[in-house]
Amino acid sequence: MKSTFVTAVAALAANKVAGHALFQQLWVDGTDYSSTCIRMPASNSPITNVGSKDFICNAGTRGVAGKCAVSAGSTVTVEMHQQPGDRSCGSEAIGGQHWGPVQIYLTKVADASTADGSTGWFKIFSNSWTKKSGGRVGDDDNWGTRDLNACCGKMDVKIPSDIQAGDYLLRAEALALHTAGQANGAQFYVSCYQISVSGGGSASPATVKFPGAYSSNDPGIKINIHAAVANYIAPGPAVYGGGSNKTAGSVCTGCEKTCKPGSSPATSASSGKKVAQPTAAAEAAAEPAAPAAEAAAAEPEAAEPLGGCAAAAYGQCGGNGFAGCTQCAEGFTCKDVAAPYYSQCVPGS
Repeated sequence: MKSTFVTAVAALAANKVAGHALFQQLWVDGTDYSSTCIRMPASNSPITNVGSKDFICNAGTRGVAGKCAVSAGSTVTVEMHQQPGDRSCGSEAIGGQHWGPVQIYLTKVADASTADGSTGWFKIFSNSWTKKSGGRVGDDDNWGTRDLNACCGKMDVKIPSDIQAGDYLLRAEALALHTAGQANGAQFYVSCYQISVSGGGSASPATVKFPGAYSSNDPGIKINIHAAVANYIAPGPAVYGGGSNKTAGSVCTGCEKTCKPGSSPATSASSGKKVAQPTAAAEAAAEPAAPAAEAAAAEPEAAEPLGGCAAAAYGQCGGNGFAGCTQCAEGFTCKDVAAPYYSQCVPGS
């Protein structure tokens, strides 16, 4: 059994870097908020130490100005791809046979733009594992990350209708188990989104802390999926009663199936307010010109050519294959944060 695992790990080694990935964009009830409210990780590398503070929202992340407005009971859609800024369906969302569960947590905070994630978290969603008929080993089975690939990196998540209104951090977590048979071999891909919830009720779910909720020896974390898997339980607490579970291997539905980047309004990074994305022709014909602040906040469609536009604060402004604005809003400058793949508008001039 050990030699089988070692052989499988060696066969996957060449795919490890290519398979790395990032949760990047967020949709709210089918509206594309792109990356305006995410704390973008500095790279697409995984977290392997569940006891590290990096396990909360990923390494080197910090609060951003944007908050995405969400109504309690609505559906958000997290979106994952291998490289920063890439939303193509031509590549797997997470490659290299990185099979494992996808789970979503919330923590209520005073201000999502400054919270450090040390508050208690509760799980609102899980897409874990089901046995696939005819499968010989765990690699053959149905997994949450396999569903991400099938749905072009998207996964719909219901926001509980009974939670309290206010600011939250939403933590998206994909766990890759291809090297999880060895100590600290499990790979976590984590991103945090900043949201403001309206409506809701007075529910106060039981919470856990990160780090602390997971142990490296948990059976859902240290496991050899290259052998037959009779049962699998994802790490962490059960999904909160107002949350939801998706059965691994289910078909793509809702936004997972129909949402296309650029097909809906984007948002202002500073306020979360939806703003229409005008076409190049409409912009040229507009009289008078749009205010500078609005132009800086508008995020162009990826398919549109460059042309004197300004990327929003903390938005993408460069990187391999990027076709958007390369100039930043006033007070921000374009900086390589994951060269050559991703450049971001950060404070400075």
